[in-house]
Amino acid sequence: MRLNHKVIIITGSTTGIGKAIAKRCVQEGARVIIHGLESDWASEVVDELGEDYAVSLIGDLSEQSVTRELVALAITRFGRLDAVVNNAAIVASSDIHTTDRAFMEKIFQVNTLAPLMLIQAALHHLAAERGSVLNIGSVNAYSGEPNLLAYSISKGALMTLTRNLGDALHREHGVRVNQINPGWVLTEKEAERKRKQGLSEDWFTTVPATYAPSGRLLTPEEIATAAVYWLADESGPISGQVVDLEQHPFIGRNPPKDTQIIPSKK
Repeated sequence: MRLNHKVIIITGSTTGIGKAIAKRCVQEGARVIIHGLESDWASEVVDELGEDYAVSLIGDLSEQSVTRELVALAITRFGRLDAVVNNAAIVASSDIHTTDRAFMEKIFQVNTLAPLMLIQAALHHLAAERGSVLNIGSVNAYSGEPNLLAYSISKGALMTLTRNLGDALHREHGVRVNQINPGWVLTEKEAERKRKQGLSEDWFTTVPATYAPSGRLLTPEEIATAAVYWLADESGPISGQVVDLEQHPFIGRNPPKDTQIIPSKK
């Protein structure tokens, strides 16, 4: 198994991409620390994975003490720490008119500062195992949608953090730092978010080809499969890399004309 005996913290792992990564890591032999805000969801994930392979911690990552608690739990429960997956993020709509200072700070606290603080808290233990960090970004880091201003800025900053620490920590501590930028993924929260925006219950079955040439969106499980490579020893010394996971060239593409999803009329 590709992650045999590794211990991995995965933030935001009670649902969506984080949950899929946690499940795949356990399938590959790892033990995981599940994190989220919903205790009942966390309990369900731990029950599914088994208490020998998973333990959970509930906490708001905007509080720095939570990052230290995650590291302490990994060491107390499993005796080591091999990797950190910074997946948790606030995905909230905002534009130039609605992004005030308090909102921007909240987005940055969770999406950008918390990953940095968790890496700091974990560094000693990661260095001992010559471990790795995997940051989960977004293709929105390159500019983002007009209504995802704060979120897009935070993911752009995360990408710079990855490239900077991917060099510095690898040189100084033997710790690799890489990032994957998923495109449009059909998570539970994304499905619900689009319904709240006025789309039909089955909106994801008719996504225009400009967004999904394959005829469907990416799945959390497909992102999890890619994540395993960066957490496993087989990725070798590679560090400081950002890889886009989308089903079309994101930069420099000539999009077809069907570039909008039209909300269904009610």
